[in-house]
Amino acid sequence: MIEKIFEHSLWNSRFVILLAVIFGLIGAILLFAVASFDIYDTAKFVINTYLTHAHPENFHEDVVGGIIGAVDLYLIGVVMLLFSFGLYELFISDIDPAKDENGEENQLLAIHSLDQLKDKISKVIVMVLVVGFFQKVGHTEYHGALDLLYLALSITAVAVGLYFLGKVGKSH
Repeated sequence: MIEKIFEHSLWNSRFVILLAVIFGLIGAILLFAVASFDIYDTAKFVINTYLTHAHPENFHEDVVGGIIGAVDLYLIGVVMLLFSFGLYELFISDIDPAKDENGEENQLLAIHSLDQLKDKISKVIVMVLVVGFFQKVGHTEYHGALDLLYLALSITAVAVGLYFLGKVGKSH
């Protein structure tokens, strides 16, 4: 009898995961809101710049940097969504509204193991790092041929890495 009570309690303790799910969703919503405000601020900056005919020295870099920064936040929000959905599906229950009328799952959010969750999150994190890399590249000053060679090599390394990341988990 004690074993039954303990096992029942142990099994129900999985609901503590709901804290991570709920706060993960709140984090994702906050990141989407902050990124949207960043896009709004960038749009306001562009409109004001064109209306006043004032062209700041780093206008294009500021606009691209603002948008790339927002994309970065959106991608981190996606990581939080994947994390929340994945934990919920792994520990609590399948998400029924994610299935179509034939009962087939939406494969975008279908997560059946911790490895699948880890793979999906790691791919989005790599994209966050790539976006961050290009944001830094946009604000870097280049003073010679060697700097441009390093830039070309780093872009090539990112491209090769993304190519191989796309190959992971696909059968040929």
